Amino acid sequence: MKVGRTHTWNYDKGRWQETKISPEVWRIFYSVKKRRVGKAPAGSGAKVGTGYHWFILAHQNVQKLNADDYSTILSGIKLKIAHKTAGKKSWSAGASQQRKGLISFLKDFIRQLQKQVISLSFEHEDKAYHGEAIPIEESFDGENYTHFYITLNGDYTGIIRALKSGWKMDSNTNPSLVKAIAENLKEHEQS
Repeated sequence: MKVGRTHTWNYDKGRWQETKISPEVWRIFYSVKKRRVGKAPAGSGAKVGTGYHWFILAHQNVQKLNADDYSTILSGIKLKIAHKTAGKKSWSAGASQQRKGLISFLKDFIRQLQKQVISLSFEHEDKAYHGEAIPIEESFDGENYTHFYITLNGDYTGIIRALKSGWKMDSNTNPSLVKAIAENLKEHEQS
């Protein structure tokens, strides 16, 4: 699949389990079947039986709705650690290589977080917004960054990305707010 393309999936009713390990750390487990929205083009994609090992680094924003219900948004990135071709017995990388790749990725991620962030400050629909944009290193296209982590007024908002059709965010962010964020980013690029 080409860089910049998107897959959209529907997840069957799954089960998310979380166990508190320490006051701030939880172990999570989620198991479910996912289904492609629409049909894959004939002859495209990996062969049936192909496996993938991903590492997910994400924000989970949760809001309590009542005693038993919460709204949840999960937004972040995933890194392919290894794959197993259909019919093969071994992964593309052994356990040691997978661990080294993950360590390298996490070190790069920490380096990105420690870099100078882009300060955001603007008004939109009579509300003041202050926050920051952190460029996603892997999105640098040789001239500009195309993806940024966005935090506004103390809340993680999501990842904004530049497309040919304009700037987009996957979260339930108001499109006019996305446009205001993008304009603020452009002002920073020009200064």
